[in-house]
Amino acid sequence: MDFYSHKVQLITTAVAASLATAALLTTFNSWSRKERRKHLNDEIRDALANEVSPRNGLPDVSQLKEQPSAPRRDVLLDTDMPFDEELVREQLARNYAFFGEEGMAKIRGGSVAVVGCGGVGSWAAVMLVRSGVSKIRLVDFDQVTLSSLNRHAAATLTDVGTPKVKCLERTLRQISRWVDVDCRVDIWRKEEGGALLEGVDWVVDAIDNITTKVDLLKYCHDNHIKVFSSMGASAKSDPTRIQISDISYTIYDPLARSVRQRLRRLGISSGIPVVYSTEVPGDVKLLPLPEEEFQKGPVKELGVFDDFRVRILPVIGPLPSIFGLNVATYILCELAGKPILNPLPIKNRRKLYERLLRDLQQRESKFTGETINRLPLDEDDISLIFEDIYLGRSIIPPHVVPSRPVLVRWDLHAPLIAENVVVMDHTEAERHLKESQAVTPEGLWGSATQEIFIKRSRAVASCRNWMLQ
Repeated sequence: MDFYSHKVQLITTAVAASLATAALLTTFNSWSRKERRKHLNDEIRDALANEVSPRNGLPDVSQLKEQPSAPRRDVLLDTDMPFDEELVREQLARNYAFFGEEGMAKIRGGSVAVVGCGGVGSWAAVMLVRSGVSKIRLVDFDQVTLSSLNRHAAATLTDVGTPKVKCLERTLRQISRWVDVDCRVDIWRKEEGGALLEGVDWVVDAIDNITTKVDLLKYCHDNHIKVFSSMGASAKSDPTRIQISDISYTIYDPLARSVRQRLRRLGISSGIPVVYSTEVPGDVKLLPLPEEEFQKGPVKELGVFDDFRVRILPVIGPLPSIFGLNVATYILCELAGKPILNPLPIKNRRKLYERLLRDLQQRESKFTGETINRLPLDEDDISLIFEDIYLGRSIIPPHVVPSRPVLVRWDLHAPLIAENVVVMDHTEAERHLKESQAVTPEGLWGSATQEIFIKRSRAVASCRNWMLQ
């Protein structure tokens, strides 16, 4: 009995000692992590203090602008000081949980060039670095203005007048101790732009100039460089219409349409992922330049470069950031080897638009008695009319969703243009084509329906005018 009692005491003592040891180890590890964090914070505060002018607390702008084409390492990145891998992994813990060891190794080993560091590019860069990308190149010639502050991911009032890439570089180094930022105050041009893309795994195209954007996309395509392009976030307000797609599937985004058409002329029809919005803005226009600006001379001379626009598009701040977050998410998944599968939620609608266009062409050929090989409309016009103007419903009351929708010319004596095309059911269209030759559409369908047509025809015209801005 005493033997068993003594054995129980030994076991109890051993368990208690083990628990106490474990508690001490846990406490020590917790204290050690806190001390390392405190040490890291002290280093960052000291580094920031060294970068601030003692006179007024503002960055030394003259120093920021020196050697704009050369990369510069900030004092926050001390290559002689080893990184604490445990802290790095703790900072990226949620990403490790999602992508796993192998995926995160690829992300941390990845290199990305962000060309255009404004409202879209800055958010893409911030989220790429927050998620573990350790090498990033920032390319932008522009400076922060007061109007940049409604959408830029890093700029503050003290950054106004300084290069966008510089304030973004500062923020990235404050986020990630291990990030290697290659900062270029420069503009990408096809003649010498290859040097700005050398050695990267992915390129983010966040340029708002169409010519330069197309040149960059063609260069990447021809040189087998992976590139993700952002289309137009300006003049948009509906975040639910934003999506990722191949450039060939983009629908009624004016910038995407122009880029797609120019790329096709260069022999590139697909293979470039983009983020874009299917939203068609209402009465949103370019902000006009004051008359006194025109009196100063040619408008193009008001820009930083001759071929860059000087007129201003209205922008709701959150929309470019959402575009940038889409960009970062797509590239992170690609780098990790876990690509987003089938990111084309409306790709099958293209077949519908093609059918509607083909059906309209056949109907027009039958009506005119001539073979028509090509209509003055395309799939984008069809999607605008069917989706955005008529919401997939017939113009004829009670405006139901047709079982077999078709497009038809409303006034048979007027030209076939987008403003003169409406949605009907197949049986309604047959009656319309048969009876509207002898009576006006208003006489056939009533004045209320005619008023609907006039209102929606004006909406089509407004959207098409916006497309041409």
